[in-house]
Amino acid sequence: MNQKNPNELDFARDLDFSEVLTNPILDIAARLWEEDRYQAFQVCYRSMRRIDDFVDDRKEEGRTITTAEVEEYGCRLVEWLEAVRRGDDDDPFRRDFLDVLRRFAIPFWPWERLHHAMIYDLKHIGYRSLRAFLKYAEGAAVAPASVFMHLCGVARGDDGYCPPKWDIRYAARPLALFSYLVHIIRDFQQDQLHNLNYFADSELSRFGLDHQDLRDIAAGGPISRGFRDLIARYRSFGEYYRGKARQRMHQIMPHLQPRYQLSFEMIYQLYLQIFERIDPQNGTFCTGELNPEPSDVQARISRTIGAFAPASR
Repeated sequence: MNQKNPNELDFARDLDFSEVLTNPILDIAARLWEEDRYQAFQVCYRSMRRIDDFVDDRKEEGRTITTAEVEEYGCRLVEWLEAVRRGDDDDPFRRDFLDVLRRFAIPFWPWERLHHAMIYDLKHIGYRSLRAFLKYAEGAAVAPASVFMHLCGVARGDDGYCPPKWDIRYAARPLALFSYLVHIIRDFQQDQLHNLNYFADSELSRFGLDHQDLRDIAAGGPISRGFRDLIARYRSFGEYYRGKARQRMHQIMPHLQPRYQLSFEMIYQLYLQIFERIDPQNGTFCTGELNPEPSDVQARISRTIGAFAPASR
């Protein structure tokens, strides 16, 4: 890292994060961007949340999803994708979305991958293996992160924005998987209480657990040694991808302008803050234990901005 340019990131110290400290971490990081890019982020992630919530809301009902329902939901998702591909702009939100895709030269494949992940979600409860989970995560986590990376890397030209010259999926993948594994542990209690499970069946079997055990622990039941070992294993997966993410960030940072480098670092630091709270041996794994207080988030944001030095090209 080079010595900081005292003028380059001064704006970041004046930003007020007080109203967004409980927002998703990607939103907090995107607040460091220029307004037009931040608004593009909002439109893109609203579209992805619509697809994700569409599936999660149905699964939270707890009823078995029938084959007919899977086909119906799948058709509705495909219809939305096809409407975007055709450029249908009769819907006001779709019109805004299409405008953002064109203006910022955003590829459409992340939404296609997210669609495949959501169809998998409708058809399955959990994952047979860690490999199946990682395949699912390509749509559920890596695809949204790739959109974030694209918006970090687009360059303003005479005729609009030019896409990054590097692979956004390559840039985003390890940090996305680290973040997603942190989500799975942090949100364990909340997910289980909403009939959502993100632990692979093969990993549950490894430690003598089943889905009912997870529900019982989430509801306040005794925490077994097997569950602590499960969390320790998932934390080790998280540590693996954390290390990969740090290496990848060193490669990608020089390709980004300083404020976008800082936003990339902000994501890493805010997920690391949660990761550091995971204690497999002594934790209770409840939502309150694993979520930092807003004051703690503010302190980490301030520390990240204060310590950050842009990488040179």
